Amino acid sequence: MQSPAGAATILRVLRVSLHVGFAVLLLVAIVRLLTGVGTAGTPSPVALTAGLGLSALLAAVYLAGTVLEKRHSSDPSRFNPSKYARWWLAAVMLLWLLLLLVSSDFAWVAFPLFFLQLHLLPRGLALPAIAVSTALLVGTLWFHSRGSSDGGLQLSMILGPVFGAVFAVVTGLAYRALFLEAENQRTVADELRRTRAELARTQHDAGMLAERERLAREIHDTLAQGFSSIVLMGRSAEKALESSDVETARESLKIVQDTASANLAEARSFVRGLRSPDLEQSGLVDTLRRLCEKTETEAAARGSALRCRFELVGAPVELPNTYQTTLLRAAQASLANVWAHAHARAAVVTLSFLGAEVTLDVFDDGIGFEPSTAAGTARGDGTGVGLQSLRERLAALDGSLEIESAPGEGTVVAVRMPLPVDEGAV
Repeated sequence: MQSPAGAATILRVLRVSLHVGFAVLLLVAIVRLLTGVGTAGTPSPVALTAGLGLSALLAAVYLAGTVLEKRHSSDPSRFNPSKYARWWLAAVMLLWLLLLLVSSDFAWVAFPLFFLQLHLLPRGLALPAIAVSTALLVGTLWFHSRGSSDGGLQLSMILGPVFGAVFAVVTGLAYRALFLEAENQRTVADELRRTRAELARTQHDAGMLAERERLAREIHDTLAQGFSSIVLMGRSAEKALESSDVETARESLKIVQDTASANLAEARSFVRGLRSPDLEQSGLVDTLRRLCEKTETEAAARGSALRCRFELVGAPVELPNTYQTTLLRAAQASLANVWAHAHARAAVVTLSFLGAEVTLDVFDDGIGFEPSTAAGTARGDGTGVGLQSLRERLAALDGSLEIESAPGEGTVVAVRMPLPVDEGAV
C-alpha cells in the first residue's frame, strides 16, 4: 500500500503537471493565433482581439481557482473554494468554447480540462460532460476546416479528440482513485494522531490520579495516624502535668518525640518512593512485633490497659517491598482503629504463611460495630478513608479484605494475599 507521504507526492506531481500542461497548451495556442500558423489565414483584428482577451480572462480565472485551492489545502482556516468549484469549472469551459470559435488551435487545451471535469464532477456527470466536450471539439475542428483545400470532416478530426478523451478518462480515474486513497490515509492519520493525543492525556490524568491516591494512602496510613498519636500523647502529658505527675508527663513527651521522629522519617521515605523506615531497619516480622509493643506502650501512656500481642504462623518467606508495606500499613491502620474506637483490653496481630498465600489477622475484644456501616467512605475532615485505602492497596496485589464484627463481640480484620511466584523460605 502506498504510504500517505508517497501518495501525497504523486498527487502533487500530477497536479503540477496538469497546471503546467494547461499553461503550455494555452500559450502555444496564443502564439499560433498571433503568428497565423495553422489557421485559415491571418486572423482578423476582431478575432485576434477576441482571442487575446478571452485567453487572458481564461488564464486569470484558471489561476484564481488553483491559487485559492492551494491556499486552502495548505491552511484549512483560509477561504474554502470547494463549494464554488463547479461554477469555476463552468466558467473555464465556457471561455474555452468561446476560444474554440475564434481558433481551432485552442482545441488542444481540452485535454487538461478533461482531467478537471473528472476531478470536480461526480462520475455520472463527468463522463457525459467529457463526451459532450469531445463532440463540440470535433465539431469545432470540422467548422474551422471548411475553408481549407481538403475541407470536410476528416478521420483524424474524430480519432484525435476521441483517443485524447479516452486517455484522459483512464488517467483521470486512476488519479481519482489515488486521490481518494490519499484522502482516506490522511483521515486515518489525523484520527490516529487525535487518538494518540487523547490517549496521552488520559494516561497523564490517570497517572496524576494514581499518584494522588498513593499520597492520600501514605499520608493516612503514616503521617495522619502519627499526628493523631502525637495529639493524644500531648493531651495525656498536659493532664499529667496538671496533676503533678511529672514521670507520666515525661513518658508521654518521650512518645511524642519518638512518634514525631518516625513521622519525619516516613515523610522523607514516601516522598522518595522508598519502603518504610521500619522495614529498612528490620524484616516484616520484627517490625510487626515492635508495632504491637509500641501500641501497648502508647495505650499505657494514655491510661489504657490494652495488651497487644504478635503471633507468627508458618515459616516466613521473603516478600517484595510492596507486599511488606501493604501488610505493615494494614496492621498500623487496624491497630490505630483499635485504640481509637474499640475500647479493647486485648489485641492480637497474627501473620501467617499458609501455602500459597500470606494472611494478616488483627483481632480485638472491644465493643465491635456493624460492618455494613464501615464502608470506608471518606468524611469531610479527611478521616474515614482507612478501609478504602487498605482495599485499594490489596486490590493492586490481588488481595482481599474481610471484616468480622458485631456490637459487643469484638472485631477481626482479615487480610489475604497470594504469595508471589517462586518465593523461597528464609
